[in-house]
Amino acid sequence: MDAQGRGRDEGIDPADQWVLNPDTGDYELRLTPSPGRSSASAGTPDARTPGPRRRPSPEKAPPGDRATVPGQRGGRRGSGGGRGDRDDKRKPGSRAAAPATGRRKAKPKKSRKKKALVWSGGVLAFLLVGTGTAGYLVYQHFNANITAVSTDGAGTGGFSKDRAINVLVIGTDKRTGEGNEGYGDAGSVGHADTNILFHVSKDRTNATALSIPRDLITDIPNCPTTLENGEKKDIPPTSGGRFNASLGQSDRTPSCTMRTVTELTGLEVDHFMVADFNAVKSLTTAVGGVDVCLAKDIDDKDSHLKLSQGEHTLQGEQALAFLRTRHSVGFGSDLSRIEIQQQFLGSLMRKLKSNDTLTSPTKMWSLAEAATKALTVDDKIADINQLRKLGMELASVDPKNITFTTVPVLDNPDDKATVILDQSKAPQVFSMMREDVSFTAVEKQEKAAAKAKNDAKLKGAKADPADVRVDVYNGGAPAGSAQGALDWLQNEQGVLKSTNKANAPEKVKKTQLVYAPNQADQARSLAAMMGLSASALKPTTTDAGEMDPMVLTLGPDFTEAGSPLSAPGKTPDGVQRVEADKAVCAK
Repeated sequence: MDAQGRGRDEGIDPADQWVLNPDTGDYELRLTPSPGRSSASAGTPDARTPGPRRRPSPEKAPPGDRATVPGQRGGRRGSGGGRGDRDDKRKPGSRAAAPATGRRKAKPKKSRKKKALVWSGGVLAFLLVGTGTAGYLVYQHFNANITAVSTDGAGTGGFSKDRAINVLVIGTDKRTGEGNEGYGDAGSVGHADTNILFHVSKDRTNATALSIPRDLITDIPNCPTTLENGEKKDIPPTSGGRFNASLGQSDRTPSCTMRTVTELTGLEVDHFMVADFNAVKSLTTAVGGVDVCLAKDIDDKDSHLKLSQGEHTLQGEQALAFLRTRHSVGFGSDLSRIEIQQQFLGSLMRKLKSNDTLTSPTKMWSLAEAATKALTVDDKIADINQLRKLGMELASVDPKNITFTTVPVLDNPDDKATVILDQSKAPQVFSMMREDVSFTAVEKQEKAAAKAKNDAKLKGAKADPADVRVDVYNGGAPAGSAQGALDWLQNEQGVLKSTNKANAPEKVKKTQLVYAPNQADQARSLAAMMGLSASALKPTTTDAGEMDPMVLTLGPDFTEAGSPLSAPGKTPDGVQRVEADKAVCAK
């Protein structure tokens, strides 16, 4: 405590001290020193002397030497009022009664609000100081609950405050746990049954939760994997398989699902969290149930869910059955189930941010207990402090600016039980997420100004295609992309001074064009042809020689020549989406 709090600041009588009145239970301000003590030392030990503060005995103080402040329990002078409270004696118009000769004025009563603040501050201080050991034990308790799995180098290595965050949430269909054997395949190894890539923008104003259908036909890349016994294994790639086989099948771990997501979307994943059936039941119970709305009666023979039309609060077994339901909603497909899962998660977010949850120590403890026990996380966040920091970043986004959407897909013409990417829409959705474009109406003046500044790079004179010189590299695009881009540039755009340089020395996160200041007109021309965004243009600081080419490196965002690489300014028509703050009834 500083000198002011000890009663030692200039102009303040050092004899002032707070003592407990045993008759009222209130702390009171003593205005004179106790008998036998000097005014220089009364009420508190010397600032240089270690040891607890001592108070003179209330029984020895003469009557009338105290000014009572009702309600000041659990705090001493300075714990809420400080210097401002003492200033009342010097202000004209003070409502305190005039003191007797030689005594200072009694302090006026504090407002109910201030008394509450002082009390709360005192309790908080007590908890912080008095429960250090308990706090450490709580930390150890929650840490011991956490189960972690290696990322095997698949992630970014950790989230950062200065960039966007991508967290992959995986729901497995593993039937372990009491009461779960009745859900379908009791012997499932735990596939990637429910998959949501949660993308939080760099400025934390908005987020997109992208659902990836389990039955999407995609390529699963080579997956270096750490097995449960610690053995290292390279699991070979597969082409044209279901997305859900990226986990569980052939000993694949969540790190392989991370790699598959990056391969599919071009977005690097920072972390993953895996939830099984027990996680759904325990988390929904801990929060006191999740509110859902049904537009019709549901009687699903597979999930065993039977509910009437209207509103319900679901937890435990019922909540799990709701998330497993598909035959009684929508078209009866997995895509219909994704929609009610999104509605459910939106309601869960609203419940988590409600005062009923945030102000309930019991619920907060239960949630922390359930989450740390039920979720499997990657080894980069296998610590309660890291999870807390990540949670604070994710929770900073208002639910009204969180959009749930689904990867645009089409029915597979070769297999009606699976789906394939809608190539006219899916690349645009992935591009919006990579470029941090909000799916909601969130707009900030700063972002608009930054966009205008970037767009200015694309304005100005453009070179004739015949005068554009460029070397094309493949820096992470699909195989053959450099040659495909070269053919398109030469045959369809007239950029004859272009060369295929094969693979780039290093991979890039997204397509970029490096050019010199005196090549700006060429860069604008090539950007217009290819649909490059302003952020893809990387100017150098020195001019290039007359015969020097620009360098175009194709990244994972490049799909095919002629397909624009810049993100659309709004969600493409026909893309399913719902905001987290909207209560939607399952149909």
